[in-house]
Amino acid sequence: MSTENTNDAPKARKVRKVMRGTVTSNKMDKTLVVQVDRKVRHPLYEKFVSRRTKLYAHDENNEAKVGDIVDVTQTRPLSKLKSWRLLRIVQAAQA
Repeated sequence: MSTENTNDAPKARKVRKVMRGTVTSNKMDKTLVVQVDRKVRHPLYEKFVSRRTKLYAHDENNEAKVGDIVDVTQTRPLSKLKSWRLLRIVQAAQA
């Protein structure tokens, strides 16, 4: 009989999604609205079509400004709409 306990091993976390987008609003306290633009191929016409998604992200220190390009990562639900958090500011907005 082995004395090893498999429950003591640290559990591996799943890889969390990271999305890159532009901050469109930072008027709420500790919350950003990030617009993610992407191109998808139309199933019938096979033409690339632009799609955009609006994500609500948590910004603990209110450091991102409108126009910044940011990376956000998935996290547990923080409120009704917020399930993302700010990972890093990739590029600051042009002043």
